[in-house]
Amino acid sequence: MEFDNSFDVPLPPAEAWRWLLDIERIATCLPGAELTEVVDAQTYKGKVAVRLGPVALSFAGQAKLEQIDHAAQRARMRATGADAKGRGSTNALIDFTLEPLDEGAATRVRIHSDVTLTGSVAQYGRGAGMIQSVAAQLIKQFGECLRTRIARAASGEVEDTTKAAKPISGLSVVVRALREGRRDSESG
Repeated sequence: MEFDNSFDVPLPPAEAWRWLLDIERIATCLPGAELTEVVDAQTYKGKVAVRLGPVALSFAGQAKLEQIDHAAQRARMRATGADAKGRGSTNALIDFTLEPLDEGAATRVRIHSDVTLTGSVAQYGRGAGMIQSVAAQLIKQFGECLRTRIARAASGEVEDTTKAAKPISGLSVVVRALREGRRDSESG
């Protein structure tokens, strides 16, 4: 399934680009993510913990920056992972592009994702709309964390990038996604 998301950061595109390519610095902004190994400058191994009601999933995998176009401020990342208990896997191709806002004082990060789920894990994502809503919530949380880190860095505060983000609580994310979906359908 394919879907698009975006978030804004209060930095000019060149600075936002440096932040986004600093995977070690921003990895823990992704809810439930933990960076476990830096293989090389473009390849990273990690884990993502997800709780969907009573079901706890833990994906171990790898993310690799396959294409980086510094001039156009575009990047492509391939992320693969498998559930530790063998319940399925995921394969995602994620494209990032930057767009200047406010006459270049801020940046919109546009994200296009092509995600494939396999095995029993795919049952949890039967509806493409639900997966899109959950992804939108995760990107929103990632953007909020990144903006907080940027503000702290600007104030001279020392960052703790080793602290892993809390595991994704699928139930709360799904409930929020359902509420927002209902609000959108009522207003549309």
